Amino acid sequence: MGIHAYFRSLNDLERIIRCPGKFKFEEHSVAAHSWKVVQYAKTLADIEEKNGASIDWKKLYEITSSHDYGEIFIGDIKTPVKHASPELRLLIQKVEEGMVYNFIEEQIPEEFKEIFHNQLREGKDHSIEGLILEVADKMDQVYEAFAELKRGNTEKEFIKMYRDALIKINTISLHCVDYFLKNILPDMVNDEITSSVDIKRITEEALSYRDQK
Repeated sequence: MGIHAYFRSLNDLERIIRCPGKFKFEEHSVAAHSWKVVQYAKTLADIEEKNGASIDWKKLYEITSSHDYGEIFIGDIKTPVKHASPELRLLIQKVEEGMVYNFIEEQIPEEFKEIFHNQLREGKDHSIEGLILEVADKMDQVYEAFAELKRGNTEKEFIKMYRDALIKINTISLHCVDYFLKNILPDMVNDEITSSVDIKRITEEALSYRDQK
């Protein structure tokens, strides 16, 4: 079926709902998540450039826009399950990568296979673009969980999502992380909150977690 099979498969990302099985005031699809990650990432990369970093923008857009494409085949696996153990996380990643690889080999024309293998690869690595993707991905987790907590959703999974994402972001040494923590996060937390969840306390605990280790 050629590249048409890839284009048609993108509709599936609109039907995959993040954090399945939990009560949510707002549901978010994987497609919407991917779009937001691109928006976060380009601003984070601008901050890095202003601080002297060199950004491979083509690579950044490729890995951010396609970073969750594999969920077409396996769905959105809950974060607590996905990270229950390093072995399980690695196994899930291998299954996802294998299914993406097979899809490309079976559906994509020969002259484009190398391009697709490169674009749909796991983009999180130790390059500056890979780290920006990691931060942007976790930022969307922060914003999605924050929106639920702010509206009084007391599902423990959203508290854990919010806390774990902040802890992860705080371990990444980038100028854009410093900017997010010092200039953006305070605006978020100090927004008019009437939630029954103590978001400020959870935020402070998450940001102090690295210092306690």
